[in-house]
Amino acid sequence: MALTEAVRGADPAAVEIIETDAVATGIRRPAARSPRPRRWAALLRRPTFVISALIVLFWVAAAVGWRLVGLEPFADSGARLSPPSAEHWFGTDRIGRDVFARVLAGAEPALLVGPIGAALATALGSTLGLIAGYRRGWVDQIFMRGFDVFLTLPTLIFLLVIVGAFGGSAPTIIVAVGILFGPGIARIVRAAVLVEMGKQYVTSARVQGESAGRIVFRELLPNVWPQVLVQATLSVAGAIFISSSLSFLGLASAPPSPDWGLAVNENRTYLQAAWWTLAFPTLAIASLVVSLNLIADNFREVFRR
Repeated sequence: MALTEAVRGADPAAVEIIETDAVATGIRRPAARSPRPRRWAALLRRPTFVISALIVLFWVAAAVGWRLVGLEPFADSGARLSPPSAEHWFGTDRIGRDVFARVLAGAEPALLVGPIGAALATALGSTLGLIAGYRRGWVDQIFMRGFDVFLTLPTLIFLLVIVGAFGGSAPTIIVAVGILFGPGIARIVRAAVLVEMGKQYVTSARVQGESAGRIVFRELLPNVWPQVLVQATLSVAGAIFISSSLSFLGLASAPPSPDWGLAVNENRTYLQAAWWTLAFPTLAIASLVVSLNLIADNFREVFRR
């Protein structure tokens, strides 16, 4: 359908300008900046991305498959505080449980709360950021002031209040993570949307009479999704670290859970006598969080091109 047929009640001069631009460029509006195969190929040529992705995939496989390979993270082997050996690769803890089995099983609670909480934060923050950037005006001001309030809240105090009021169950922590990280994602998405609002394809969509919902989710979202992807990856890393921190404080997972944060708390007194009970859960947290941050950095650098 011709552009003038789609526009009803629009300024003829504005329609003529847009039609002229469309004919000159040969397209009705610019295509969304979706990542091309060459960008993914560029990612695969980056060692930090490949190594980080393999580490994350390893922990995902551990979280999903530790039961399938017959690991027993709760069984007493009878050898208490035994150092790493051929029988127990990561040694045993004070109860005689195999540290290697517990570290692999500990990936399950970490990757249960973190990704789901980050997904909630990304969905909430992206939606609010898109609406604020598109509507602007008083809607934008209300959203921004609300985001400012949440961003000024001390993270740990906020989490302590939420956990103290509603308990330390996984659903509670997931919702808390979503509320905590959502405003930051919204501000970044809003800033990206404001940049896109000045481009011709948004004006063309408005003149054609497209609904606000279609413009926001079919036009703007594909063009700002690289920023959404970066923030989502960073949120997963932050959520994993937060959930482990709450377990370390005794506010989330409870014994005999193999949660990494809880393992660090339970074995911190054995740092000198049995370092392996503390070192391997700590390295597990660090490897997963650092890998996710490196993946986000690679996304940011490649998609910026």
